[in-house]
Amino acid sequence: MWCALFLVLGSGLSISWARPHLPPLSHEMVNFINKANTTWKAGHNFHNVDYSYVKRLCGTLLKGPKLSTMVQYTEDMELPKNFDPRLQWPNCPTLKEVRDQGSCGSCWAFGAAEAISDRVCIHSNAKVSVEISSEDLLSCCESCGMGCNGGYPSAACDFWTKEGLVSGGLYDSHIGCRPYSIPPCEHHVNGTRPPCKGEEGDTPQCTNQCEPGYTPGYKQDKHFGKRSYSVPSDEKEIMKELYKNGPVEGAFTVYEDFLLYKSGVYRHVSGSAVGGHAIKVLGWGEEGGIPYWLAANSWNTDWGENGFFKIVRGEDHCGIESEMVAGIPL
Repeated sequence: MWCALFLVLGSGLSISWARPHLPPLSHEMVNFINKANTTWKAGHNFHNVDYSYVKRLCGTLLKGPKLSTMVQYTEDMELPKNFDPRLQWPNCPTLKEVRDQGSCGSCWAFGAAEAISDRVCIHSNAKVSVEISSEDLLSCCESCGMGCNGGYPSAACDFWTKEGLVSGGLYDSHIGCRPYSIPPCEHHVNGTRPPCKGEEGDTPQCTNQCEPGYTPGYKQDKHFGKRSYSVPSDEKEIMKELYKNGPVEGAFTVYEDFLLYKSGVYRHVSGSAVGGHAIKVLGWGEEGGIPYWLAANSWNTDWGENGFFKIVRGEDHCGIESEMVAGIPL
């Protein structure tokens, strides 16, 4: 289902009146969205940043190979009106974490590594708390796509079950076997991080060894999935999946206005498609009577609601309900 609010009519009527063309990341687009009095507020998340950098962040190849769909919950399940796994499983710290993919189209690897980290903790009753390495998945999964130039979420989950993934924290954290090696960049004019560049960077090399000083060894550090699967593109089935097993990886089409999201329940208002993007879908709720999915982005905590966002639920908005994948830890 297209994310646009207008209907494309077969008669070929002009629709330009509905959508003025506004420069992406501009004050004009922010003002247009906020004056539309929609379900969310816009603002500047990216200051002094090349548009090429932002386009590169959307590195998910949509409508790719599918995993087999698993319908696990045929019985009626009592589902709450609001569900936030950060409250449901307070002893799993990765549920609260927001990562930064840097100048690399690695969102497909981040969404998977984040959801897997959460599920390892949830399914071990918080006995195992680990940050699964985005780096290991990004650099070593040849079947996943093109590394920093895009990949498939379904292949990422499949790789976890077949090859396993080691631990690895944020850039320069020295946490785990293979921490992320691509530095975060500065979205704002004044900051301590280097500026965000859009030019293509190389995907990190796949190295089957941990950083110096880390034990156990690479093979011994691997975490495996028992099975991976597509989540049915049905609102209630997705809710059951999240409620029972924890976060999933989702993907959707990003439009230019999403880059300006600050708060509220996102619904596409203005701008062209930027590309496919993968995120971690955590829970759900309602705000101002609007049902939403709660999700974590991988654009650092200075984007959106401290790195998190809400997107309208129940109508496959921007394809958000069509591309969810998950797995069960071994």
